Amino acid sequence: MSSDEFDYGKDERLRSREVTEGPDKAPHRAMFRAMGFDDEDLSSPMIGVPNPAADITPCNVHLDDVAESALDATDEAGGMPIEFGTITISDAISMGTEGMKASLISRELIADSVELVTFGERIDGLVTVAGCDKNLPGMMMAAIRTDLPSVFLYGGSIMPGQHEGRDVTVVNVFEGVGTYAAGEMDADELDDLERDACPGAGSCGGMYTANTMASLSEALGLAPLGSASPPAEDEERYEVARRAGELAVEVVEEDRRPSDILTRESFENAIALQTAVGGSTNGVLHLLALAREAGVDLDIEDFDDISRRTPKIADLAPGGDRVMNDLHEIGGVPIVIRRLLEADLFHGDAMTVTGRTVAEELDRLDLPADDNVSADFLYPIDDPKEDEGAIKILSGNLAPDGAVLKVTGDDEFYHQGPARIFEDEEGAMEYVQEGHIESGDVIVIRNEGPKGGPGMREMLGVTAAVVGAGHEDDVALITDGRFSGGTRGPMIGHVAPEAFVGGPIGLLEDGDEITVDIPDRTLDVDVGADELATRREEWDQPDPAYDNGVLAKFGRDFGSASNGAVTNPGLKSDIDEA
Repeated sequence: MSSDEFDYGKDERLRSREVTEGPDKAPHRAMFRAMGFDDEDLSSPMIGVPNPAADITPCNVHLDDVAESALDATDEAGGMPIEFGTITISDAISMGTEGMKASLISRELIADSVELVTFGERIDGLVTVAGCDKNLPGMMMAAIRTDLPSVFLYGGSIMPGQHEGRDVTVVNVFEGVGTYAAGEMDADELDDLERDACPGAGSCGGMYTANTMASLSEALGLAPLGSASPPAEDEERYEVARRAGELAVEVVEEDRRPSDILTRESFENAIALQTAVGGSTNGVLHLLALAREAGVDLDIEDFDDISRRTPKIADLAPGGDRVMNDLHEIGGVPIVIRRLLEADLFHGDAMTVTGRTVAEELDRLDLPADDNVSADFLYPIDDPKEDEGAIKILSGNLAPDGAVLKVTGDDEFYHQGPARIFEDEEGAMEYVQEGHIESGDVIVIRNEGPKGGPGMREMLGVTAAVVGAGHEDDVALITDGRFSGGTRGPMIGHVAPEAFVGGPIGLLEDGDEITVDIPDRTLDVDVGADELATRREEWDQPDPAYDNGVLAKFGRDFGSASNGAVTNPGLKSDIDEA
């Protein structure tokens, strides 16, 4: 056998040649053959399929089946599919515990682990599989950072549960905890609700964080249009997976990379969709991080600018009662995108992973005519649910670098009240559950930011308890942490700078008068600049919450929420280092 016969004819552009071609790679090929790969595989593009399947959460419990469909299709299309694992955290199960500090860190670890495997194993392309919340931005960050030809594949959402004749989700259970604590729900009803809410596999069903990010993957062009909405356990989800596997081979062959797709216009499209459907505030954090990875200039104020000109046209949970499956039944995310495009609120010439533009992809889809789309939760552009989008960016002397709010109620909300200061989520939860909360309160939870927490815990437990206790409209909550996509009410998160680095939220005192003014987009405390300066001089930075292990590492490395809370040192700014 001559040395030429060790050339398997792989495209010279593919870096996997480094581990498959030539006589010196015989040991490498021996390892591949031990796993059942043959000569045909070794001549094919190597497609990595990172899969965070786990029994930790229903969001991911079915992902082995989803990934298998993608793997089979990749193989049939002429690729060499290689599956590898990565981590996941269940946001819902860790919610309200110290463990929730791991959630945002998992975004970074997922991105890092996928980057590391693809680099080490010389992989040519990716099908990135995702289920629970932080899987989605983590996988998209990995695709962008590596800039390998990639297709994003969502695992799909859970169907709603049925409780007393109505659709329910896990968020109803969180709110039920508050209702029970207020004495307005008995133990039997809470137990029944718990048993009814989650009927099977899939990510939480409303327009919460996972479904928000899945929808935005379509708007960004990283996933095919129509791929976000099929439910986790529906046959269509497996058709989406097969299409992703086939497309992965195509994008490698065509050398179609995330850098060929993502532009400023792509991110403007994603923000327009997020605000139009009432997507999660976490979308702000994650889009800022994705833009930083992509080298696209995007600022937190851009979200407010786009939200002001984009009406809210979908009334989905948590603001409404409908879930992702309801949107799927009328045509999915492309129905919303089409309405935005026809109103010149969406860039139809933005590129997608298929190599076609958004407008071209819409023309290829078999969507019902807009006149035939009848749904009580989807509104026309000229008669929207709200004249402006759901995402609001507030600033003022309490949040010089911004804060984020998703409006699920009154667009004209104005609130003034005394600060009730808590140094962590647990103290605030105890305050609410013991019935101390009063109309007019402004609950302030600080030292929960990217560095101070670390990890910006989501606080669905305490916000749901406030709502469940009957205070959705007369109590505000402010934090340098985050909220779940299921949070509703006047809850303001991502306050920056955070308390741990000396931000004004860390200088507040109990009883300080705070004003939340949504129409004016302001978040202020009635304390003069001189007094704030005096308090800052007297302020001492707290010790880090952890001095060892992964939480200590990320507490050190996280940047500001106003810039996406990234940890990649090449992306951090002077603001992050302050």
